[in-house]
Amino acid sequence: MKEKTIYEHLREKGLSRRDFMKLCGTIAGMMGLELAPPVKALGKLAHPTPAEVVAQALTTKPKLPIIWLEFQDCAGCSEAISRSSSPSLSNLVLNDIAIEYHETLMAAAGFQAEKAKEECLKKYWGKYVLVVEGSPTLADDGIYCTVAGKSNLDLLEEAAAGAAAIIATGNCASFGGLPAAHPNPTRAVGVADLIKDKPVVNIPGCPAIPEVTTGTILHFLVMGELPKTDELKRPLPFYGNTVHDHCLRRPFYEAGKFAESFDNEGARQGYCLYQLGCKGPTTYNACAGLKWERGLSYPVQSGHPCLGCSQPRFWDGGGFYQGQSAPTIILDKGSTATLVGAGVAVGAALAGVNAIKKKRAKNALTKTAGQEAKTEPEPKKEA
Repeated sequence: MKEKTIYEHLREKGLSRRDFMKLCGTIAGMMGLELAPPVKALGKLAHPTPAEVVAQALTTKPKLPIIWLEFQDCAGCSEAISRSSSPSLSNLVLNDIAIEYHETLMAAAGFQAEKAKEECLKKYWGKYVLVVEGSPTLADDGIYCTVAGKSNLDLLEEAAAGAAAIIATGNCASFGGLPAAHPNPTRAVGVADLIKDKPVVNIPGCPAIPEVTTGTILHFLVMGELPKTDELKRPLPFYGNTVHDHCLRRPFYEAGKFAESFDNEGARQGYCLYQLGCKGPTTYNACAGLKWERGLSYPVQSGHPCLGCSQPRFWDGGGFYQGQSAPTIILDKGSTATLVGAGVAVGAALAGVNAIKKKRAKNALTKTAGQEAKTEPEPKKEA
């Protein structure tokens, strides 16, 4: 029996054609799709719109099977994706894209869950997407993270062998995350450090933004391949800009207005948090654009400096709540390292301008006060 397409599943649930096309347009926009190559239609060349490209995929392709493994993690990325809300991708991914195995979200447990995974591996060999949350561990052959009596290394090797593509979600799966922080007792690494013969994309963050994970899954469903990535294997549609690029506090940064503490007047007025340790200028992520909880807010908007959680080794980099007057760590390689230095240099320069302005204002105030003191009549001495 032929498998139903995703569109057929959506129609059965009452989704109208009009709403379906709206959904396709939203998905295309989120994925950053461009016009497709021209195709022949009625004897003429035509460019399908991004929404039409998505619609074509969802009306012709069956549900995409997904196996989701968890290693050294806190389940934060699973918690986040279960609350994905805009553009209602959780309904599409969790209900209409088949997550065949997920230790946290699936109803089955124990031997029933493991049996379901084994059946999925056989049935969808070469067709499923493998999502990994949490860092693999190399110490002592991976015994510090085991599931069903198997080490995480064995589980990863087994599932990766038949995967069409692999998505490492969260900083732990991407770069080792907190488990890899010094002294890294379990020798935690990123998935891409181990898997070299399969396409791997990293969705770093602590946790990863849920719409970025679901958007990447949908990109593979629609286009049949993972999105274009940067040198750290992060999808460019979501990691092409820094948090600073679209930050609501950037005008204050450009004006040289920085909060000096979390409870001073500048902080209350929304001044830039750069001098309080914000790593937004050197951190690539979609936080300022997608935000969290239906676009409600993100850390910097809420008054908390960016910790750089989508960068490698962000925990060991430190610098939290401390002014970024000097680089604490080279987060990326190549050109990005230059950006780190440039960001620090700009921030230091602006901080210097602020200091000069304050010093001049203080000197002017002192001078004025001295002049006023000289003009006051001297008190008469009593006989």
